Amino acid sequence: MTTITSHCAKNANSFHGKENKNSRLSRKSMMIAISSLVLSSTSLTAQAATEMPVIPEVQGAVVQGDGDDYTLKFSIGTTQSSAQYRGLEYFEDIVEKRSEGHIQVELFHSAQLGDDLQAVSALQAGTLEMTAPSTSPLVSMFPQFAVFDLPFLFPTPEVADEVLDGEIGDRMLETASTNGLVAIGWAENGYRQLTNSKQAVTTPGDLGGLKVRTMQNPIHLDIWRTLGANPTPMSFAELFTALEQGVVDGQENPWITIQSSKFNEVQGYATESNHVYTPFITLVSERFWKKLPDGYQQLVTEASQQMGDYEREVSRSMNVQIKQELIDEGMKITELTPEQVATFQNSLAPVYDDWREKIGGKLIDDIRAVSQ
Repeated sequence: MTTITSHCAKNANSFHGKENKNSRLSRKSMMIAISSLVLSSTSLTAQAATEMPVIPEVQGAVVQGDGDDYTLKFSIGTTQSSAQYRGLEYFEDIVEKRSEGHIQVELFHSAQLGDDLQAVSALQAGTLEMTAPSTSPLVSMFPQFAVFDLPFLFPTPEVADEVLDGEIGDRMLETASTNGLVAIGWAENGYRQLTNSKQAVTTPGDLGGLKVRTMQNPIHLDIWRTLGANPTPMSFAELFTALEQGVVDGQENPWITIQSSKFNEVQGYATESNHVYTPFITLVSERFWKKLPDGYQQLVTEASQQMGDYEREVSRSMNVQIKQELIDEGMKITELTPEQVATFQNSLAPVYDDWREKIGGKLIDDIRAVSQ
């Protein structure tokens, strides 16, 4: 176990997103270039406020449409300061420049047009063109998406990338391209971390009786109950006050959410558990999609994939910076050793037993095989 305290240093050929080999190599080259940019940006701004990598220059030829103009409203639930919104700005640049303005993109953040489920419903009704929700709210519509709520299934970001950008991710995009929706790409919400006001957490035993706020999600409830905690579903809007008043002892969210919500003001301890990895899935209204000429469909797909690659790099860069800022502000962050992670995994084996048949054993096994 390492405890860090405040004195430490700081698919383009079809709408399913399938790609040929050369396209995948091109995307991988882009990811490497962006990674270098992220590392450079992080080193230059380590002493400054949280900064995001520069939006890349738009590459690619102008795409010819049918002469008509289109308006594309893109709604998300996260804020204007999020990595996700930064990705949308890149998407907007690509689509507008490569369509020579024939597609105008309008961005809406902070659930201005409704939360994730409301936005998805608007896509189905044809009153909204695009959204990119987390997978968790879509489980009732696509039960396989519950795989992203299983604990410790994605041990590293690289494993998550390989799953999302490979054959498994393509299959899941096909699954989601129903019910009036077209799924064209992935980005990330990221790893969830545990905070609490009581003590450092390094073993399941440290969670005994701890009241942990969770989403109203059956797998998340199962996880914390199995670990011995007292999971307490609660609206996110009520969470800060509940933590401040001691109604709940802790919560779990990505570092970015922990800082932006100022949970560190009422939570002295955090564990970098990385216990659940959550992606964003990029969705288009099928009604809007069918109006677009083939060239514009391909353009929107390519832009979505480039947005997803860039957004993941922004997210990871921000997490590194924000974690250090939380440490500098006095939060005691515990990093679990591989042996400690294994202890949590072993304790959570019953969760996999309970959900294997409901989610699909083959899907779980395919994802596990990527990390072997």
